Amino acid sequence: MVAPLRQRMGLLLPSTALREDLPRTLRDLFRAGPVAQVEADFWGGDGRQTAALWRAGAREWGPVRTSDFDGPREDWPINAALARLGVASAGPGAPDYHDLFLEVGLGRGRDERDWSFAALEAHDVTTYDEWHARERARRESEERAAAERALCERLPGVPVPLNGKEIIALLGIPQGRMIGAAVRHLQQLHLDGGPVSRAEAEAALHAWAAEQGPAPASGEREDGLVLPRPPPADPGAFPRA
Repeated sequence: MVAPLRQRMGLLLPSTALREDLPRTLRDLFRAGPVAQVEADFWGGDGRQTAALWRAGAREWGPVRTSDFDGPREDWPINAALARLGVASAGPGAPDYHDLFLEVGLGRGRDERDWSFAALEAHDVTTYDEWHARERARRESEERAAAERALCERLPGVPVPLNGKEIIALLGIPQGRMIGAAVRHLQQLHLDGGPVSRAEAEAALHAWAAEQGPAPASGEREDGLVLPRPPPADPGAFPRA
């Protein structure tokens, strides 16, 4: 099974039978191009890494092992092997800069079970580009959902003149996300212009609620609540099979 990684890489999970003679497997299966053999084992903050690079059926580099991670991250075995495979870094100072281990998405899984699940999720895609598009859509959906949840979360230490029950009575809406969004709106008014009186808060909430459209009736779901939505972030590099 192969779990897609970013930058058109894939993580092959060898079966028990293939592991019995892994060097021969690497020679036979990857004669056409390079492959990195990597292992990581951590428990309670301590661990080790091992990596080697095979090219055209022959071992070209390694194995390199370490349990000492005090040196530069680019010298750690797996990062060094990924660099030899041509994995590109965003570069120090970039907003999304990571070491190569994270750059290809190896931080997504904690153990082989996680990677087996990732491989099964991608089993029905026929090309990397298809997987990339699906993964990008999933990530953008998660980012939008997180942004919408954030708009409904109360800011600590910013007072409001109305509590949740009072907002429900004022606007005639059921308990739900819209209450949190209303509280957040009042908090933003406080941050923008200073303390807001009760009368000002009530007027502001009536105007705000009118902009949101019809309120859901009691017992209805609020899945259709329209909230300000920031543009999706640049998805950057995504895994590839």
